[in-house]
Amino acid sequence: MSLEVRAARGEELHDLRRRVLRNNEPDASVSDERDDEASTIHRAVYVDDVLVACGTVYPSQSPLHPEVSTYELRFVATDFAAQGHGYGHLLMEALEQECRERGVEELWANGRDSALGFYDREGWRRIPGSEHASPYTGLPHTVIWKPLA
Repeated sequence: MSLEVRAARGEELHDLRRRVLRNNEPDASVSDERDDEASTIHRAVYVDDVLVACGTVYPSQSPLHPEVSTYELRFVATDFAAQGHGYGHLLMEALEQECRERGVEELWANGRDSALGFYDREGWRRIPGSEHASPYTGLPHTVIWKPLA
């Protein structure tokens, strides 16, 4: 088995984003206007050249600490058949390392409540009282953050 975490283009991740995060709805939004900006970081985990996990970070002001350099994490997805094998952890390590190398001090996200256990294990912190429904999916989310410095 070959395992590789590498940079990707946003459009390469659309199918996995759609299947995992948007209930495979053909018309669902799986892109961000910032996907093609030079400052955006896309990372993907491949097993035997098959995409199994992906995530993207974008420069974005933190809702908690607007005075520090922050990126927003979005579109974290692991193929259903590949969940529980540590691929999400590898993905997060790669994204965090790239952010640190760019001088990013903090990551933040609107974490899907069903994935909060994963983020807890990865060292993220929840912002109390930030629970809300996603405008994209209607699913419950909580604002989460992770210091990198």
